[in-house]
Amino acid sequence: MNYARLFREETGITFPLLVDAERTAYQAAELRSANLLHLLRSENAQARGRAKRAGHRQHRLGKNPFQLGASFIFAPGNRDLFVHVSRTFGDNAEPAELLAVLARGKS
Repeated sequence: MNYARLFREETGITFPLLVDAERTAYQAAELRSANLLHLLRSENAQARGRAKRAGHRQHRLGKNPFQLGASFIFAPGNRDLFVHVSRTFGDNAEPAELLAVLARGKS
């Protein structure tokens, strides 16, 4: 919950922030975990550099620092409009792609 609070404060988001402390959604989506070797991958070094240049900083690690993320956009009728499962740290969906999917969903 503390990590979620810090995230909310840093980003200034005002919409509801859901926290899955038991990682139920993570397990249901069969998301991946990284390992120490992932820290040495070149794309991770590039992502760290971009984040640092943008002024982001690492907060305290959560319960599972090797948990990889994903981006999903769901629609009514049990439709998956977008799925991006991270393969390593820093492998995130492109914001422009997410926005484009959302824009198509509104029309």
